[in-house]
Amino acid sequence: MKMSKMHLNTLREVPGEAEIPSHVLLLRGGMIRKLVSGVYGFMPLGLRSLRKIEEIVRQEMNAKGCQEIRMSAIQPAGLWMESGRWDAMGPEMWRLRDRHEREFCLGPTHEEIFTDIVRSEVSSYRQLPMNLYQIQTKYRDETRPRFGLMRSREFVMKDAYSFDRDIDGLDKSYGEMYDAYEKIFRRCGLVFRAVEADTGVMGGRDSHEFTALADVGESEIAWCPDCDMAATAERAEVNDAAPSSERELPLETVYTPGAKTIEEVSGYLDIPREKTIKALLFAVYEEKGRFREYVAAFIRGDRELNMTKLVNVLGVTEHMIVFADEEIMGAETGCVAGFTGPAGLRGCKIVVDSELTGQKNMCAGACKSDHHLLNVNYGRDYKADIEADLKRIREGDPCPLCGAPVRLARGVEVGQLFKLGTKYSESMGAYYKDENMKERLIVMGSYGIGVTRTLAAVVEQHHDEKGIVWPVSVAPYHAVIVVVKRDDKVQADLAEKLYRQLSARGVETLLDDREERAGVKFNDADLLGIPLRVTVGRSAVNGTVEYKLRRENENRELTADAAVEEAARLVREESHGAA
Repeated sequence: MKMSKMHLNTLREVPGEAEIPSHVLLLRGGMIRKLVSGVYGFMPLGLRSLRKIEEIVRQEMNAKGCQEIRMSAIQPAGLWMESGRWDAMGPEMWRLRDRHEREFCLGPTHEEIFTDIVRSEVSSYRQLPMNLYQIQTKYRDETRPRFGLMRSREFVMKDAYSFDRDIDGLDKSYGEMYDAYEKIFRRCGLVFRAVEADTGVMGGRDSHEFTALADVGESEIAWCPDCDMAATAERAEVNDAAPSSERELPLETVYTPGAKTIEEVSGYLDIPREKTIKALLFAVYEEKGRFREYVAAFIRGDRELNMTKLVNVLGVTEHMIVFADEEIMGAETGCVAGFTGPAGLRGCKIVVDSELTGQKNMCAGACKSDHHLLNVNYGRDYKADIEADLKRIREGDPCPLCGAPVRLARGVEVGQLFKLGTKYSESMGAYYKDENMKERLIVMGSYGIGVTRTLAAVVEQHHDEKGIVWPVSVAPYHAVIVVVKRDDKVQADLAEKLYRQLSARGVETLLDDREERAGVKFNDADLLGIPLRVTVGRSAVNGTVEYKLRRENENRELTADAAVEEAARLVREESHGAA
């Protein structure tokens, strides 16, 4: 492609809305274009890289015997009502009606659609196992779209669904997808970890999240350097502190004027934060928006509540629970803003972190303004309706498997696997007949890859102060030829010759023949991240060129023929990514 004819609009300034490197560089490189908040279009170079990732995904899925189809993004509400997720998905689902007032949604995922296909078209065990997938645009009305392609309202996703006869078959299908995902993300040039994850509204029993490590990632993962433990921070189990051997002391009420926070209370009373009890108050609603109950959750004062664990033990989804209006809640339960403790509460569900049950002589709110209780003990002074691990794991916490200090890392969720089991086949009636003509539920798995998010993750991991540094496998073009002086016939002729030769050898090449200064061309080549730059300048009269890899600082002077050979070798060895 000759750049004099290319639609390209690079930016020198950092867009004000962009917060992270991938968002900045994709906008500056003219690879994506914002339409409205959380909705982006892809321009020529960005689309080429997106297609490269899609093709890597397609190749690895096909290699596992998966079959590609394509379903509509518009889905009838009836199927989601069958599965029970029409209300459970909450406000993130884009809902709409047609002219006949029939309800539809723009698909955030396609479990219901694929289950409907299989229940209609599969009847015998001979037709199983089966894995169907698509690469398609999805829609989620994010409350706070941000970070460009990382959290957008419209995105491209590969979603696959396996259908098996039994759990053993599901385990095999799951393992094949796990292997395919490792190959896909390696080929894309990503450094990643596969970690245990929460299943969320998808349901099922097991899940793994593939996380591309990045400083600005929204996912936080916990991993152990001494064993195989790796999980998202939401999923990671946390060991309770050892039970206290203290003797229980008499309950005591103390005056704590204005001390509402854990920091203020521990400072005023001169006690460590781990000797305090933190209260968090919530209102829970039914899926249709009707109020259900108040919940008071209690954890040790130095801990952070893990909301995912809380919603799981309550059996609700995240959109069904909100922080309570403490004044309104107080009239019914006796809670007092900043001074709520578990002793003396009424009319609400009390959920206590398992760590607290073994601690002695704790400090908690007295449910009375400007007062706290000392020597609060579980069992004697309060009890739980639900006792569970509610803690969010911290750096240095003991590994739940081996006890070594846990490490935390940030990353970008690029893919996730789910063992759905019979969640959808049971609710939607997807059966097959076994060898004895007996009806059995089809066992399902679901496997997603955020294709647009993977593109952003690649940029997060592969950039420097000058711009993107694309891996060869997903670069929009492999090479760019920069002509220093366009009106110099020797340079122009050699550049044209190189352009033809490289293209003939399978090297996807840009020819920068624009009427721009050489410095502008070099800056654009660095910003766009093209893996290889061949500069045709004054040494063209000798048949030599400057050969430079984007990922390296050194330039080499090669003959034009040698440059072609080197470029062809580079593409041949790296265009398919790491095997």
